[in-house]
Order: sequence, then structure tokens, then C-alpha cells
Amino acid sequence: MAHIHLTKEQQAELLKDSLGEKLKVVSDNLPSRGVTLAEVRDLIGPDGLLLLAALLALVFLVPVSIPGLSIVFGLVIMLVGLCRLRGRNLWLPKRIARRAVPADKLRTVLSQGGIWLHRLERVSRPHRLKRLASAGLMDILNNGALVTGGLLLMAPFVLVPFTNTLPGVAVLLIVIGLLQRDGLCILFGHLVNLLTIVYFILLTVGGSVAVHEAFGHILGRVK
Repeated sequence: MAHIHLTKEQQAELLKDSLGEKLKVVSDNLPSRGVTLAEVRDLIGPDGLLLLAALLALVFLVPVSIPGLSIVFGLVIMLVGLCRLRGRNLWLPKRIARRAVPADKLRTVLSQGGIWLHRLERVSRPHRLKRLASAGLMDILNNGALVTGGLLLMAPFVLVPFTNTLPGVAVLLIVIGLLQRDGLCILFGHLVNLLTIVYFILLTVGGSVAVHEAFGHILGRVK
């Protein structure tokens, strides 16, 4: 497994540039072979937990298939929220930390996802409704929303449209809002999380009704 190396200048870019430019630095320095989540975490550093959450959320917004990642990436996003709540660097279980992602597909995700990021960053405005991006209670609620987004990405609705896209958008909105101190962007992130929960409830109820009617139809024919 190849390792990622950044110069001091590139490390400085991760701290000062826009979210899209930061992810471009990560993309440009991915090795040609697979890259583990631990390597991506170490590349971004302890101050880049939000950047890591954005990177993982992008996977669910572009038409690039990387099978089996909704649970793994959802779990990591959830851990990012929990670690930010506790003020600690990101800890990953060994099995998750060693999970390799094809570098070429991850690079494609970052390239295509940059379009999404550019659109979201264009509508973001620093210090708008800044109380929603303040410390204290709002910080707890906002990091809790990241945890919620991660949990929603792990929900077992893989083949249903938008079940990964909606929580992915929510995570991105919250991340951009926190980075830009844009309360309105954060508010939209909370609303998309809420919309996702409502959507999942409707899917669950609709699925239960469909199963009940199917069994009723089968039993009726047997009689």
C-alpha cells in the first residue's frame, strides 16, 4: 500500500484554501494504488475532521460506484461528529482504518464532487445567522447533526433512490456552514436531515403496508 506525502506548502494549503481547493490537494496527492481511511485521516490531520466528513459525503453525491461503503463511510462520519463533540482527534476501529478505497475512483469522486462543492460554496455567506454556528448548545446540536447524517447513511435502503444522496447533502451543508460560520447553510443541513428522516419513515411504513397486503393476497388465494 502506497503512502501519502505532502510538502509543508501543501499542508499549509489544506488550512487556508476553500473546501473545494482543499479536496483538490487531497486528490492530487493520492497514491496510484488503493488508499486506506487511516491514510486519508492522517493526511488531513486533526484540524480537518470536517474536511474528512465532506470528502466521505461526496461519495454519495456522484454516479461513481464504490460498493459497500455506505455503512463504513456513514460510521466514519458519525465518529467525526462524536469526536468533535468530545474535542478529540478521530479514532477509527482497526478494521475500518485499514479499509482500502481504490484511489482512481476516489479521485473521480473528488473531481466530480467539486461541482457540487462549488455550487454550495457559492451560495454560502460567512457569518450569516451566525448564532446557529456559535459555540455551546448550537455546537452540540450541529455536531449531533453530523452524527445523525452518518447514521442515516448507514440505513438499509441502499437500492432506493436518494436514500444516500439526501443525508450526503445534509452532511455537506452542515460542514460548509461550520467552516464558513454560515448559520443559514447549517439550518438547511438540519432541514435536509429532517426530510431524510421523514422519507425513511414513509419508506418503512409503505414497505410494511406492501408486505402486509402481499401476505393477505397470498393467504386469500390459499383459502
